[in-house]
Amino acid sequence: MVSGSAKDVSGFADRIAALEDTTLADGATRSYPALRAEPEPDAAHRTPFQRDRDRIVHCKAFRRLKHKTQVFIAPEGDHYRTRLTHTLETCGIARNVARALGLNEDLTEAIGLGHDLGHPPFGHIGERVLDECLQERYGVRFRHNVHSLRVVERLERDGRGLNLTEQVRDGILNHTGPDKAATLEGRIVRVVDRVAYINHDIDDAIRYGILRETDLPRAEIELLGSTGSERIDRLVHDIVETSEEAGDIRQSEEIGEAMLSLRAFMFDRVYLGPQVGPEHRRAHDVLHAIFARLSDDPELLPPGEGDLSERITDYVSGMTDRFALAYAGGL
Repeated sequence: MVSGSAKDVSGFADRIAALEDTTLADGATRSYPALRAEPEPDAAHRTPFQRDRDRIVHCKAFRRLKHKTQVFIAPEGDHYRTRLTHTLETCGIARNVARALGLNEDLTEAIGLGHDLGHPPFGHIGERVLDECLQERYGVRFRHNVHSLRVVERLERDGRGLNLTEQVRDGILNHTGPDKAATLEGRIVRVVDRVAYINHDIDDAIRYGILRETDLPRAEIELLGSTGSERIDRLVHDIVETSEEAGDIRQSEEIGEAMLSLRAFMFDRVYLGPQVGPEHRRAHDVLHAIFARLSDDPELLPPGEGDLSERITDYVSGMTDRFALAYAGGL
């Protein structure tokens, strides 16, 4: 029985390796060998990156994303994006880019699914407030990409972590921040993450009533498209065409600048702007109250590893919007 299983694994891996040699681009990441912190036998019917994808999808942090909103705090409407829908949209677009460029779709998918696992409740403002709390009380910073890596390495599976491959961990860590991912697949997720959230957050902001179509910067909209689907299609075409010429994941200067300008507009008007002042104050008050209470009464924290600031960060960042609201309401 053991020998038969081993034979099956070898046959599957050899077949996938041969297929990738003929179908993937030269710069694409190959699925074998698996590079894990803790070596383990390969699966008989999944590549290492498919295995990582499945571990991410089945972990608790992934399930909590459905109750963490992107921009608005626990909105009553059924059609607003959550961290989960953002993750799925990012993943779908990123896989399209990877396929068009002949890169490893499985690696791209695993990174896309795991990139926001460490994001706290209340979207962009939640990250900012948690960072403020940690700086004020403990002199440390919070960055959701760094915490996403901690989730998969240290927190899931009751502290054992998911033992993901090196390439997936690298892509999760470097989907934002000062350093770029080591793989082309990771660099796809880094760019596409912004493509996804900028465009779907515009849709949500208009639905919520804090933006009108006429508020959007005219020059950028004329260049990228008047609808979300048009803009995404334009951006994806540009990424594919520019990346093919550059041998790296790039945007053209014109399109890249337009997207960054639209992103700056969203931060100024939606994510951190005065139009959502009540949402910001609510998130600020809730997170500050929770953080202060846990700092003063650490016995309220669940068991965990690390110093007090790490344990508080682990607990608070793992909260969903509705759990945080209910927790603060009971203080």
